[in-house]
Amino acid sequence: MMIENLLKQHRDFVETEIERLFPALQNCNYAVVNEAARYSLTLGGKRIRPAILFEFCKLCGGDIKNASNLAVALEMIHTYSLIHDDLPCMDNDDLRRGKPSCHIKYGEDIALLAGDTLLTEAFGIAAKANLKSECVVKSVEYLSNLAGLHGMVGGQVLDLSFEKRTPNSQELIDMFSRKTSALLIAAAVLGCFAADNCDNETVNAAYEYALNLGLAFQIIDDILDCTADEKLLGKPVGSDQKNEKTTFVTLYGIEKAREFAAQYTQLALNALNYFSGDKSNIVALTEYLLKRNY
Repeated sequence: MMIENLLKQHRDFVETEIERLFPALQNCNYAVVNEAARYSLTLGGKRIRPAILFEFCKLCGGDIKNASNLAVALEMIHTYSLIHDDLPCMDNDDLRRGKPSCHIKYGEDIALLAGDTLLTEAFGIAAKANLKSECVVKSVEYLSNLAGLHGMVGGQVLDLSFEKRTPNSQELIDMFSRKTSALLIAAAVLGCFAADNCDNETVNAAYEYALNLGLAFQIIDDILDCTADEKLLGKPVGSDQKNEKTTFVTLYGIEKAREFAAQYTQLALNALNYFSGDKSNIVALTEYLLKRNY
């Protein structure tokens, strides 16, 4: 299957499930925060994390219909992070996916609460997944760990700290592994859990894949921040320079950064050797992410 068709298939499915699991509120005097949360959640995007979750579920012999709650919860957490990322106290970006950022459209106060809403509601949705109780508990615990203090939030704190000093390459990798890899790791591992596969070897292989994919993904993001067309990217370019951030591009230049992205992509592909199922879709998706231009 062409990778664009595969992504559209997964995108259409998860967006249908978003409507089912996180619908618009009616006749409610605090509906504006639900509207703001849904505004950002339904802006579109590639839906890469749900796609990875679904593909790992299939790779482990599962049915993606049983993974829908986990995929929606993960996308809600990802969206909350983007809302907060765009706030003036963070990256101060006015555009997201080609549209006004949540705080531009609804104000900083409602945007902050919209992010809080998505993060909180996500765990309730994950807890209602149509899976064995053991798999649900493991999924919620894993998602909490990877989204929280030692995962994405910790990575964001490191990112902010590096605006005040210049990190070395190992510190950047540590930051990327939390800020970006964490939710991709959640996608891969929760896909395994959704297929009722919780053994350590499978989890470790999925973890290794997504850790390296995340490092490559972030390096490509940093390259695109310097080179992409703003209309195609859907958000302002040059924000790293504006915020005086150190990236693989500032440390090594664009061409060397591309080499690092390719190396991490290959490490991700190597981790797939553990799996015996049909890997063609996840391999194609991995290679596509290395070559993306938005």
